[in-house]
Amino acid sequence: MLKSSISAAFTRRTAMATAAIPKTQKVILINETGSYDVLKYQDYPVPSITDSEFLVKNRYSGINFIESYFRKGIYPSEKPSILGREGSGIVVAKGKSVKNFELGDKVAYASGAAFAQYTKVDDNGKVVKLPKDADDETLKLYAAGLLQALTALTFIDEAYNVKEGDFILNYAAAGGVGLILDQLLSKRGAHTIAVVSTEEKLELAKKHGAEYGIVSTKEDIVAKVKEITNNEGVDAAFDSVGKDTFETTIASLKRKGTFVSYGNASGPVSPFSLKKLTGNIKILRPSLFFYISTDEEWQHYSKEFVSLLNSGEIKINIGHVFPLSEYPKATQLLEERKTTGKLVLEVPQ
Repeated sequence: MLKSSISAAFTRRTAMATAAIPKTQKVILINETGSYDVLKYQDYPVPSITDSEFLVKNRYSGINFIESYFRKGIYPSEKPSILGREGSGIVVAKGKSVKNFELGDKVAYASGAAFAQYTKVDDNGKVVKLPKDADDETLKLYAAGLLQALTALTFIDEAYNVKEGDFILNYAAAGGVGLILDQLLSKRGAHTIAVVSTEEKLELAKKHGAEYGIVSTKEDIVAKVKEITNNEGVDAAFDSVGKDTFETTIASLKRKGTFVSYGNASGPVSPFSLKKLTGNIKILRPSLFFYISTDEEWQHYSKEFVSLLNSGEIKINIGHVFPLSEYPKATQLLEERKTTGKLVLEVPQ
């Protein structure tokens, strides 16, 4: 009842605000690269929209590791740059050519500049229309799960097509993507080896479907993998750590295994010789958006995500919800490996 009341109040406030969208808003942005001190919570103009765009009044935004890569300069960005890559909220303005969305629609989207009170989105962008009666909890779950669930879904199909009986090494298995991978890999009948930093995180990963576990602060990853797989190695590894685990992951793969490198949590992988890829192993650096570039691809994977979430076949574990203003604190905890599940920002109304 409380959740429905919160959602109804949010909708009423938004309806009243639609006629008078403010000129400025609160955002999280960077003007330069650096440490946490370059993150600014400040006033910034509300974006104007073109004929083919609509404006979302955000309720929640999901935190992803990619924001830290832009902040550190690992990935380039124009400055100033409003951070954030996914969010949920309600449509409060639309261009005259927008045909897919109406004022008052509740949506979740994958688009830039989501750490803000208002975000502009293209009519043909990566957007999921939510039910009109979607409550506050639904908005939160979609902001939390959209990008990371789509990452997991595309990776187990296209980066490496996971099959029943495969042994899979899953790094950061108690994090946002990691916990979803635990569930999806278990659903496929694979044997998941979860790599985590604490016993508490291992317990969480196993609750979400991981069969085996390695606590990296206490155990030798390669030795443990060899023990679990009868000295063969894993069929594939999903490695979000980057530089610090590169050699370990290669050593953990079986003949003709696949190394899926998709993160830089410890820094980018250093240049390496192709001679390291012995045993006919394959390595790739996939990006979600190259798997959902076409409308057909987006529709396929977004509908699969919605179906899995609505049916309860996957659950999105939200570790903590922070006010938008506390993003610097949230990302520091994330980068120091002190969190589990997905971190979410609540946007001031």
